[in-house]
Amino acid sequence: MVEPIKKQLIMELSIKSFILFGTAILTGLSAGLFYAWSVSVIPGTQKLGDSIYLETMQSINRAILNPSFFLIFFGSVLFLSIASIYQFHTSKITFWLMLTASIFYLVGTVGVTALGNVPLNDQLELLKLSEINSDKIAPFRKFYETKWNRLHLIRTVFAVISFVLAVLSLFFQTKKL
Repeated sequence: MVEPIKKQLIMELSIKSFILFGTAILTGLSAGLFYAWSVSVIPGTQKLGDSIYLETMQSINRAILNPSFFLIFFGSVLFLSIASIYQFHTSKITFWLMLTASIFYLVGTVGVTALGNVPLNDQLELLKLSEINSDKIAPFRKFYETKWNRLHLIRTVFAVISFVLAVLSLFFQTKKL
């Protein structure tokens, strides 16, 4: 009789552990992607001419829409949410850390991306660069790059905070057998 209960507790702990570690890994990958972009792609593209910059960003915006990116970006939301739910009755501090991480990621990373970066990318995608006067390319680049990089910084900060909160929650995990 004791053996099935023990197995159930071990399985429950394993599922919770998997969710917590999966959450930390996915939010870490997301935060890492945004951070790496900030310290490598942005400085690199700032050195490009206006037309080349806009062509490059169009190409990057198309390339990033892939299953690997979606798994990390949306998987973080899913795992953060599930981790929060799992921790509700288990550990108050872990619950609040995960809930805060979830809200920060959802609003600051996903929200900023969906309401800021994506509409800018859509505007850029509509441009037929080969048909635009060169005198209009520079002002559009300035508008796009300035706004896009500012929004990117915001979502990066929120992704990193979410990751830190998810990792912190691992240290406050309590075992109740």
